[in-house]
Amino acid sequence: MPFDRVLPRLRRGERRRPGLMAGAALALVLGTQAPSASAVTLTLYSAQHEQTVDLLTKAFTKETGIDVKVRKGEAPELASELVKEGASTPADVFFTENSPELELLSEKGLLAKAAPATLASVPAADSGANGDWVGVFARENVLAYNKGMVKEEDLPASLLDLAKPEWKGKVAIAPTDADFLPLVGAVVALKGRPAALEWLKGLRENAAVFDDDEGVVAAVERGASATGIVNNYYWARLRMETGPDQTRSAIHHFAGGDVGGLVNVSGAAALKASRNPAAAQKFLAFLVSKPAQELVSRLDITFEYPLSPGVAANPALKPMAELSPPSITLKQIGDDREAAQLLREAGLI
Repeated sequence: MPFDRVLPRLRRGERRRPGLMAGAALALVLGTQAPSASAVTLTLYSAQHEQTVDLLTKAFTKETGIDVKVRKGEAPELASELVKEGASTPADVFFTENSPELELLSEKGLLAKAAPATLASVPAADSGANGDWVGVFARENVLAYNKGMVKEEDLPASLLDLAKPEWKGKVAIAPTDADFLPLVGAVVALKGRPAALEWLKGLRENAAVFDDDEGVVAAVERGASATGIVNNYYWARLRMETGPDQTRSAIHHFAGGDVGGLVNVSGAAALKASRNPAAAQKFLAFLVSKPAQELVSRLDITFEYPLSPGVAANPALKPMAELSPPSITLKQIGDDREAAQLLREAGLI
């Protein structure tokens, strides 16, 4: 079955805009506008956060004089489009929030090898095993909870426990959000396909379903659900917008290597079919450079973890060294296709 037919409903609502402080900081960082004309224009297919991509592409153009034309979309849709376009794609670079779409394109032989120096800029475990895509940022799966509805000490020890009867009506999920798929892939890798299917069927019975993680974390915050499965940055952004003293929710970090503490990687790759291969490689190198990583980490925009060693994460985040993710490789998480099929079998999409 074609990849785009497997995932017909994966949509995300409009992402929240950064506040005025972030906008002012962006202006200070970038300074004057880059030259309006350049010899090369890169075409970037992007499923990363719009604010992050805008920040990075403007800084890249200012530094190199290379313009970047951005085509935005959901990761599964863009990956499917790249598979269809093949050698005729206009894309030079693909930048996405999660690793599975990059793994899919790698399996299809559509990605160019990244430069060794670029790959060496981040830990090897955070990039593609074939050397054809590089990790840029990371995020942690967490459980958001409403402090007035449940105490943290009463939360389940494992993400899988949320499928048990005692959590019926107390969970919110967004199964059609592309961020949910890597979590399903991780459960398959660690517990097996039958266990993953049973877990999803339990969530179907227990959980309120939302279109995206923004909807999940908002439901937890207003008390429509006691808990919600999200990536860490959604809650961090909500807390920034609501104000720390006014926020009624918090996040729980799963411990002991539980699958619920999955850390997944946002990455980028140059396409083999790129008409501008040198510029594409230059863009990949820029994304993992310390200046670019620091640029994103010091602003309250995305709340993802930088992967370049020595770059400090946003202080709003729990230090990465204190996280307890499961022992799993990006290759094991897969390419989303089996995860999507399991969601369909469980009746969640």
